[in-house]
Amino acid sequence: MSRAPSLQTLEQLTPEAIHAAVTTGVMAPAAKNLTDAEKREVAEYLGGRPLDLSHSGSAASMRNRCATNPTFTDLASAPAWNGWGADLGNTRFQSARQAGLSAALVPQLGLKWAFGFPNGSTIYGQPTVVGGRVFVGSDNAYVYSMNADTGCVYWSFHAKSGVRTSPVIGAVTGHPGASFAAYFGDMRGNVYAVNAQTGKLLWTRKITTRDLARISNGPALYDHRLYVPISATEEVFSADPSYPCCTFRGSVVALDADTGRLLWKSYMIPEAPKPVRKNSKGTQLYAPAGAAVWNTPTIDPERHALYVGTGDAYTEPAPKTSDAVVALDLKTGKMLWSYQTEANDAWMVGCVPETTENCPKNLGTDHDIGSSPVLLKLRDGRRVLLATPKSGTVFALDPDRRGALLWKTPLINTIAPNNGEIAFGGAADADAFYIPLEDGRFVAVDPSNGKLLWDVRLQPLSELGAKTPNGENRTKAGLRFGQSSAATLIPGAVFTEGWDGLIRALSTADGKILWQFNTEQNFKTVNGVAAKGGSMGGPGAVVVNGMVYVGSGYANVGGGRPGNVLLAFSAR
Repeated sequence: MSRAPSLQTLEQLTPEAIHAAVTTGVMAPAAKNLTDAEKREVAEYLGGRPLDLSHSGSAASMRNRCATNPTFTDLASAPAWNGWGADLGNTRFQSARQAGLSAALVPQLGLKWAFGFPNGSTIYGQPTVVGGRVFVGSDNAYVYSMNADTGCVYWSFHAKSGVRTSPVIGAVTGHPGASFAAYFGDMRGNVYAVNAQTGKLLWTRKITTRDLARISNGPALYDHRLYVPISATEEVFSADPSYPCCTFRGSVVALDADTGRLLWKSYMIPEAPKPVRKNSKGTQLYAPAGAAVWNTPTIDPERHALYVGTGDAYTEPAPKTSDAVVALDLKTGKMLWSYQTEANDAWMVGCVPETTENCPKNLGTDHDIGSSPVLLKLRDGRRVLLATPKSGTVFALDPDRRGALLWKTPLINTIAPNNGEIAFGGAADADAFYIPLEDGRFVAVDPSNGKLLWDVRLQPLSELGAKTPNGENRTKAGLRFGQSSAATLIPGAVFTEGWDGLIRALSTADGKILWQFNTEQNFKTVNGVAAKGGSMGGPGAVVVNGMVYVGSGYANVGGGRPGNVLLAFSAR
């Protein structure tokens, strides 16, 4: 209709504004036949987050407000885990000094506090811990800053949509009263910089106008530049014969960290989509498309480059930069080189189980590289770039020879039923690359040559005789087994989280379990919000200053059990 706002315009409104329009505002007559529940669903769908009429998710509504808010002065003043991978190389390794937790103390870990996300239903934001504070986003679109030791809340910030990304903290200039900013993105393609001290908005920028584009993992921050990955959910809807499939191309955007000014945007598929044919319904179809970037960029200061893994193609023929490791120049965004881990992988989730004319004729295997490439220096000084596509084969590339293949090692024993064999990746040091697998195994690989060091199968709760809170056996309760979450490494121990709700710590020597905790239960929270844990399939544990932080309740894909709790463990 000529007078109706566009979908892009509606998506800029809050769900509260949309709900007001259809209940008491100008759209109330048009919505008079909708039930209250349907009005709420319309508001939440268009608004991109849960409706919060009472501001129950705000820090101001919580009973555990911190009594004081000490000055946030120095990023190096306390141990930290900043961003997705803890370092520029995304190794997810935390040194003994930063971890403050030895392998010998891991068996003594106990729950210190729990925080409930109001109205939350799936935990997909990984915490960042800097300056004695936890920064974490959630599906309820709130980002919180809280005391890392007690869980008391300093502030909250309400984004326009759910925040799946891991925040990254850095110095900021040009904003009086703000020395440091917390940077993050949301599920509608908005990037934010807020005052790390107060939560006040410094700047925001929408980096994509596409309806289905998302920022699904954390930005990387380096030299006052913010590098943001862009993915999309186009492949979910694109099999519909009425949908003009497909035009999305994954990309990386570089922003000035002080102002949000766009510096460059680089598409993973250089060729722009063009009309190719019409289906029998008369819908115009396009190609090429796909190669979403689901992972946080890895920064290589030596080569002045960044590396990302790309997803599958949506159209045929699959471009050579799909299912690939791609290297970009940090300053210009120019593509330096790419290495494809699997060819001809044109796939769309909407084409399973039934295909349409929009679907690729030769449906691929969905072997994205969903996890960040790991940049690692070996004992002999050589460098290696490790990539873990969902296929379950580990690739080692030479970052100093334009991504030349050094070795590859397949880890598949059986085909995993969901999401491929590897989803959010492993953790590494110079001695080993530790990788959780969807089939329930956990392996250690020598990063210098790809040889398997050890391979263990973890036991599901049903084999351990455990029960769910209502007394059911875990198998009957329907929680599936396997590990998709990112691993986290400290000297002597590696942490992994399962779809069955267990967080486990394994010995790096042989994979034997040092400690485990069942998170799929109800918790008493420091902020008084009713909370429970569930499956864990996305973000990994964060270990800082003797504490282990983990969110439980990942129901995003694969039949996970929902939840809304952040747990903090301590051996003290």
